[in-house]
Amino acid sequence: MKNLLKHPIFLPLLLIAAIVIVVFLVKTKAPVEHQIVGYPIKVVEVITATKIPFRARAVAYGNVEPAVVLNTKSEVSGKISFMHADLQKGASLAKDTLVLRIEPTTFEFSLTESMAVLANSRSALVQLDVEEKSTSESLVIVQKNLDVERKELERTEELWDKRIISLSTLDKAKQKVLSLQQQLQDIEGKLAAFASRRASINAQIKQSKSQVDKSQDTLGRTEVRLPFDARIGAVAVEKGEFVQAGSVLFEALGVEAVEIVAQIPTRQFRPLVTGLRFNKESINLQNPSRLQAALSNMQLEARVRLVGNENGTYWQATLLRLSASVDPIRDTLSLVVIVDKPYENIIPGKRPPLLKGMFTSVEFLAPAKPTLVLPRKAVHQGRVYIATEENKLAIRPVNVLFTQGELVVIADSEDAGMQAAGIQAGEKLIISDVIPVIEGLPLKTIIANDYEKQLRLMALGNAELHGLTIEESMMDNAATSNNSGNNL
Repeated sequence: MKNLLKHPIFLPLLLIAAIVIVVFLVKTKAPVEHQIVGYPIKVVEVITATKIPFRARAVAYGNVEPAVVLNTKSEVSGKISFMHADLQKGASLAKDTLVLRIEPTTFEFSLTESMAVLANSRSALVQLDVEEKSTSESLVIVQKNLDVERKELERTEELWDKRIISLSTLDKAKQKVLSLQQQLQDIEGKLAAFASRRASINAQIKQSKSQVDKSQDTLGRTEVRLPFDARIGAVAVEKGEFVQAGSVLFEALGVEAVEIVAQIPTRQFRPLVTGLRFNKESINLQNPSRLQAALSNMQLEARVRLVGNENGTYWQATLLRLSASVDPIRDTLSLVVIVDKPYENIIPGKRPPLLKGMFTSVEFLAPAKPTLVLPRKAVHQGRVYIATEENKLAIRPVNVLFTQGELVVIADSEDAGMQAAGIQAGEKLIISDVIPVIEGLPLKTIIANDYEKQLRLMALGNAELHGLTIEESMMDNAATSNNSGNNL
C-alpha cells in the first residue's frame, strides 16, 4: 500500500477523481429560487393642498416715544416764585394745572402804567367831546348875533342914506358885523380841527390799549400751565432761581398717545403689499392726501408688544406714515405707528403702560386673502412630495413667492397657474419625512386634520398671538383638552 501511494500516477488520478465529483455535484444541484421583493410601503402624514385665508406678516422693532413732547421754555425773564409740588420727573399732572410762576411784580407795574396812560387818553377824548359841544353852541350864538347885526346894519345904512345919522355911526355898525364874522370863522376853524384832534386821541387810545394788552400778555406768560394731561420728564430749574427768556424749564410728555418708529427690512415689507390693488393716482407720493389714502388702502393691522414680555399682551396700533427713504446701510424702512390711550387698562405685572424708551416689536398683518400656503417643512429645496391617487410618491417643483416663519407662500393663479405652481388644489401634500425619496414609492397616507386646522390659524396670525409654532400650538391645545377632561 505504501508503495502504491508512492507511485507517480496516484496523485494525478486522485485529482481527476476530485474534479469529476465536484462537477457532478454542481450539475446535479437544484437551482436557487429568487424572490421578487418590492419597495416597502411608507406611512406618511398628508394634508389637502387648498387655498386658505392668509395674512402676510412682518415684524419691525422700535422704541416708544410720546406722540406729543413739550419742551417748556421761559418766555420772560425773572425769578421763579412758585413751583408745583409734583413738578418732578415721572410725576403725572392734569391739564391746566399751574406748575410754575415767575415773579410778576415788575410786569404788574408795567401793566399799571399802561392802564394809566390808557385812562388819560380816554379822559382827553371825553374833554374833547365837551369842548366840541361848547364850541358848537358858541357857533350858534355867534351866528344869531351876526344875523341881528346885519339887520341893524341895513337899518343904519337906510338912515345914513337919509342923512339922519352920522357916518361914524354907520362905521361902528359895519365894524360890529365884521367882528362877528371874524368870530364865526374862528369858531368854524376850531370845529374843523376837532376831527383831527379826535383822530389823534383815538390813535393814542389804540396805542395805549395795545400796550395794556401787551402788558397783560407778558404778565400771563409769567404763569406756566399744562396744555394737556402729561407726565413730567426732566426738570431743569429750581424755585427761587433766576431764569432768562428762552431758558428750558421742564419737559412734558403727552399721555394720550405714543408713537413708535419701527424699522422693518425691505424684504419683509414687500409681502405686506404683494397682491394689493392700487390705482395710478393713489400711489402719487407727492400728493399728501393721496399718500394717506394709499396707506389707508393697505389696511395693515399693527400689534405692538414689549420685547421680552412673553405673556401675549399686545396693544392695537395704527399706521401713520412711512419714512421718506430707505436706510442704505441696514436696508430698512421706517414705519411710524401710533397707539392711543397707552395708560389705560393697565394690569400690574402683565400689561404695563407704554413708557418712553421701551423697546417694542410691531407686528404688521395684511388683509386676509385666499392663498396657497404650505408648511415650510413640506418644501424641500423648491420641491414638494405629493401622494398621488394611486398612493404613490410624486416629486414636484413649486414656485415659491416668499416664506413667512414656518409657512411658504406658493404663487397663486394670478401669478402662475396651479399646474405651473407644481401642485393642484385638492392634492395630498406630504408633511412628514420620507426616507428614501424615490419617485413612485408606495405610500400609506394619514390625514393630519389637526395640523390643517392649526395651519389655518397660523395663516391668519392667530396661532402666533402667544408666540407658538404650529407644533407648540397643537401641543398646547392637546394639553388644554386633557386638563379640561381631567377637570370634568
